[in-house]
Amino acid sequence: MVNIRTTLSKLNRRLPLQLAAALLAGSSLIASLLGIFRDRLFNSAYYITYPTGADAYTVAFSVPDFMFIILVSGALSVSFIPVFNQRLGSGNKKSAWELSTSIINLMALVTLLASILIIIFAEPLVRYVVGPGLDESSRSLAVSMMRVIAVSPFLFAVATVITSMQQAVGRFAFFALAPALYNIGIIIGLLFFTHGINLFGWQVFDGGIMGVALGVVLGAMLQLIVSTFGLFGMGFDYRFKIYWKNKGFRQVLGLLPPRSLDQGIDYVNSIVETNLASRMVAGSVRAYQQVTSLTYVPINLIGVAISTAAFPKMTERLAQGRPDLFKSELQTVLRVIIWLALPVTVIAVFGRGYLVNFIVNGGDPYMASIFAILALSILFRSVYFISARSFYAHQDTKTPLYISLFTIALNITLAVWFTQGLGMGVQGLAWAAVIVSAVEMSILFTVMSRRIPGLFDMIFVHAVARMASAAGFTAIITYIALAFLPLSANDQSFWATFPKFAFVAAVAGVCYIAFSRLFKLPEVNPIITRVVKIFFKPPKAIDK
Repeated sequence: MVNIRTTLSKLNRRLPLQLAAALLAGSSLIASLLGIFRDRLFNSAYYITYPTGADAYTVAFSVPDFMFIILVSGALSVSFIPVFNQRLGSGNKKSAWELSTSIINLMALVTLLASILIIIFAEPLVRYVVGPGLDESSRSLAVSMMRVIAVSPFLFAVATVITSMQQAVGRFAFFALAPALYNIGIIIGLLFFTHGINLFGWQVFDGGIMGVALGVVLGAMLQLIVSTFGLFGMGFDYRFKIYWKNKGFRQVLGLLPPRSLDQGIDYVNSIVETNLASRMVAGSVRAYQQVTSLTYVPINLIGVAISTAAFPKMTERLAQGRPDLFKSELQTVLRVIIWLALPVTVIAVFGRGYLVNFIVNGGDPYMASIFAILALSILFRSVYFISARSFYAHQDTKTPLYISLFTIALNITLAVWFTQGLGMGVQGLAWAAVIVSAVEMSILFTVMSRRIPGLFDMIFVHAVARMASAAGFTAIITYIALAFLPLSANDQSFWATFPKFAFVAAVAGVCYIAFSRLFKLPEVNPIITRVVKIFFKPPKAIDK
């Protein structure tokens, strides 16, 4: 037991920013690949042959996800981490552990109550809120799946507090594993639970698409278990108690409502989109959800991974009274995210047919048309995460809330107008999302420039302009490369299309690096240095 504790403590050691970002990006990539495999399995079984069932499954997720997001999710981590770091930084571990144990117990109680309410009111929630356009059989299926999935917010809540503690002190190993295990749980549900569950010859579960809902619960359980391993070596002292008088706990509770409301309002937009899509052709709900998830693969790899790794250090700089270092690091992170997101956006827009083929065998023109639009938001959404965290690091959760109130209202207005007024269908939802993501980033940048003078100086602006130029030249070359390697009728399987896409992506990547070097962008230097070390490292001298 001692050896196991020691091993887990070593695995969960504190990591420097670059290594933490690389670890999170790598884990996000693995989780994304598993997510693509999950969607491909699901599509082969349900989306093409049973689109209304696929829509019911997507609708069933809406309310449990909403409850988790508004109560916990990013709201907790960005409110909890700065206060937790303050306690640890001042050497007051007792207060830090009281804060942590209070948050765990409170979130567990609140989400447990929310789960019970979802189970009780699942039928009216589906009928009147998230799936009014579903037919009767699909609505009944969505209600049953929602009641099963309702358990997951409780499991996710406890896991989120535990991983937030690990993030705060720069420990990301087990936090990074959790998303992949969640997808593995759903894949197990697709591969095994959908065929039924037998115990000692007794049929416990008949199978079908409900097996996927059971996989969701299994994935949430696996995520909680692996997150708990990350507590080894931290010295966490848990108590089954809520310390209401703890100042840090009260401070977090004060910061939490604006961020929770921000998250909740943001997800209201998703519920509105689901509501609108349920009124369209069968399969539209699932198609839009899957394309949105595909769009978030690069956003998670770039924006979320880098900003998550950078956030604890940013809060630490402010706790040290070094706003100059905070500004310098924020500038650096912003530039890196923009530099990475630009070529990915280009590849995603032009290679949309290939990317959709990865989740739907043989491709899907309907989904590809949606993805062509949503891919334009990759840059804006990637930058959003670090921009918002710059406010959270200052323990300001209200400013992003006010901005979200405006942008979500704009998004809902545009979504209804584009889909109902102009008859643009699901593509109208995509265009509304892209326009609003650009507006939101612009507003955040404007406010940031006033809060942090000199953040967007001429050096920064000129660098971004050079990045945009490099991306523009890369877009031309990517278009030419795809013209020579178009999708054909024979490109049905993943293995038939992946080599072509990999070649085009590699050409685009090399060209972007070359143009970045030509335009003297320092962000490219670490990559070139690494390549030179790998391919041109002189052989070691052999002692005779």
